[in-house]
Amino acid sequence: MTSILSVRGIDKRFGAVVAADALNLDIAVGQRVSLIGANGAGKTTFVNMVTGYLKPDAGSIALEGADIGRRSPRSVARLGISRSFQIPQLFIDLTAAENLVVAVSGMRQHPLSLVSPAEARGRRDTALELLARFGLSEMADRPISELAGGVRKLIDIAMALVRRPKLLLLDEPTSGVSAEEKFATMDRVIHAVAPDAATIIFVEHDMEIVGRYADRVLAFYQGRILADGDPRSVLQDPEVRRYVTGGAQ
Repeated sequence: MTSILSVRGIDKRFGAVVAADALNLDIAVGQRVSLIGANGAGKTTFVNMVTGYLKPDAGSIALEGADIGRRSPRSVARLGISRSFQIPQLFIDLTAAENLVVAVSGMRQHPLSLVSPAEARGRRDTALELLARFGLSEMADRPISELAGGVRKLIDIAMALVRRPKLLLLDEPTSGVSAEEKFATMDRVIHAVAPDAATIIFVEHDMEIVGRYADRVLAFYQGRILADGDPRSVLQDPEVRRYVTGGAQ
């Protein structure tokens, strides 16, 4: 197994609250890993530490062997990790395409040129290509304020794909999406990510989504990993049923 992400002994505490308790794990290249657990179990804290938004109190986090535990979010992103957010981080008054153009522009290592038509066309072409991957071409020139919550989710994830990441972290990709649309939404995500063969870690509360799309599940409880394995074995684990799913299948 070739690991893309290696975590060794990471701790994180907020006062008396233990958000990560000596976590150790390896994520293999190409895996689709779901993080499950009750609110406050440590899932989002883990995502925030991997992406540089929080620093661990102890331990190490490595991407392909390179230590990233003390790097800034921007530095982590440049190394190949991208994320989406539970609440989409979008410019509400801009169109879908304009939001993606902003993300594309943010990748640049040198100052932007606002007077180069060719450069502007290139950024828009990239934005349109990403929207097409998600089946959202018809939404390109509509303001975010006019779009439904599920569509906003997909655009936020599209922005995370701008850098063609090695590792993509998704924070509740189907939250706020109707029950009728949740599988279609996740199908679009998997289809859109496939050309880049990115490894995916996604936080999810819907066990149907977990069972269908994950090939590995990490169940968190009080900052620890309660169970780690394939969806069927983890979701049937007695402790997971007691502390995480409440008996849900």
